Amino acid sequence: MFEDLNIEAMADTYLAPYAANIALAIVIFIAGKWLANTLTNVVVKLLQKSKRDDMLISFVASITKTILLLFVAIAALNQLGIDTTSLIALLGAAGLAVGLALQNSLQNFAAGVMLIVFSPFKAGDFVELAGVAGVVENIGIFSSVLRTGDNRELIIPNGSIYGSIIINYSARSTRRVDMVFGIDYDDDLRVAKELLRSIILADDRVLSDPEPVVAVSELADFSVNFIVRPWVKSADYWPVLWDTTEKVKLEFDAHGLSIPYPQMDIHIPKRAMDTTEN
Repeated sequence: MFEDLNIEAMADTYLAPYAANIALAIVIFIAGKWLANTLTNVVVKLLQKSKRDDMLISFVASITKTILLLFVAIAALNQLGIDTTSLIALLGAAGLAVGLALQNSLQNFAAGVMLIVFSPFKAGDFVELAGVAGVVENIGIFSSVLRTGDNRELIIPNGSIYGSIIINYSARSTRRVDMVFGIDYDDDLRVAKELLRSIILADDRVLSDPEPVVAVSELADFSVNFIVRPWVKSADYWPVLWDTTEKVKLEFDAHGLSIPYPQMDIHIPKRAMDTTEN
């Protein structure tokens, strides 16, 4: 019975096509892997030339290589005659299930990617994130670390950061110090204004351009209010604010200018007083 079998014909009929497909699949996989590595290296070099963050470069390189290798694997399986449609559908369904289960984590992940890509702030910046102010210690994929002025460490989910207003106080080299000082209505307005201007101009940390502003801003219920707005380097903001506030109080006292405080005068009619006494 075995003598009647034509081994050569069977090999040509069954083995040759599969061997060719297997060989082509191996070639596709090897060539595709080489191409994926090459394209990934190109992407890394482009990001390095643009001086992007190292974490962003590593993340983009990993994602790029994974996606390219996935396409290579699908192409190799197709060459073997395997129907990859059901495999892709299965992977999609599994991805959807995982996405629903990890919705909050994926939201933080997506926000972390956006923060790294667009870089609204960097490590070392003094910022206000999700209503909290501090210095950025680290920007992660899922959360960022903030150090407050009293040396507390705050870990904030990236989703909360990207979904709220981001204030970066270190983004510009200069800042304007906004201050308001009030004097009594009986005090000399011109003397007070000139005194405030002299205090600001005497401080070497105050920039001449833009020119500091000293002006009457409001005739309030209990005081005449001045706005004082000098421009300083960002690093000098708090020292200038604190020192100026102290100097204004000392100079006002030395020149007899009073800083009023809210008060209320109560007038009782004489008839009401007589009724109370009776």
